[in-house]
Amino acid sequence: MYLSSIDETSALLAGQDYICGRDLSTVVFLALKLGRPLFLEGEAGVGKTEIAKALAAGLDRRLIRLQCYEGLDASSAVYEWNFTQQMIAIRAAEASGGVDRAALTSDLFTEDFLIERPLLEAMRPQPGGAPVLLIDELDRTDEPFEAYLLEALSDFQITIPELGTIAAPEPPIVILTSNRTREVHDALKRRCLYHWVDYPSFEREIEILQARAPETADALSREVVAFVQHLRTEDLFKKPGVAETIDWAKCLLALDVISLSPEVIADTLGAILKYQDDIQKLQGSEAKRILDEAKASLDPA
Repeated sequence: MYLSSIDETSALLAGQDYICGRDLSTVVFLALKLGRPLFLEGEAGVGKTEIAKALAAGLDRRLIRLQCYEGLDASSAVYEWNFTQQMIAIRAAEASGGVDRAALTSDLFTEDFLIERPLLEAMRPQPGGAPVLLIDELDRTDEPFEAYLLEALSDFQITIPELGTIAAPEPPIVILTSNRTREVHDALKRRCLYHWVDYPSFEREIEILQARAPETADALSREVVAFVQHLRTEDLFKKPGVAETIDWAKCLLALDVISLSPEVIADTLGAILKYQDDIQKLQGSEAKRILDEAKASLDPA
């Protein structure tokens, strides 16, 4: 049974340590209520993938993840035949003699030799109900696969020439994510409910950090979030996401840091910045400048 209200949706996500605003809870609730795929766009690290994980855990459903990449095709995303086992079956039939080729061909293309990939798996009945199908980083694929996905998600069925059409008895809960490295076609977006997942506000990011790294002292949490939020205003190749905020806080805890300093920041920049050019920009006095601005923003005076 799905959720009955927006507040219940927020509570379910919060129960999985996923803290979000009412706007996101609303679109998640509507996607569940209407049985529509949910398309989430936003910068890397803002928590798009985590929504699918939180939903699967909160609803006690299986999570099936299709990680997209350039060149992804049906054999990797939908199904393929187990050619090795088919060859073994052919050799065994030939060794036994009296091979009926028509019967053998029919026997080779059965579900015994079918390797199911994420899209086909998501169309199968699952213990506990329809699974959560996460199609992650769709923008990394090319247009032919996007067109195939459009057809598959329209009717929630897969056609295998040798077996026929396999339809989902209950449509999966579909979450698609994109980092917007390219525009996804409008036809696919129209099939979905859409939401832009932005960087959180200061107070919400504090809540997220407290949920994901509760050992972090309040004073350090506020310094970490203030620094990261000021860092996002800089001209960087890749701005740190919420995932980096959490990782950094855990690194600081491991080092027994109780307060940020330029020296600590210089030693741990690899936790929040992933490109050398960005790290170079924070060498010398730049880290101190941003830290001073962050601490000043925390001073009520």
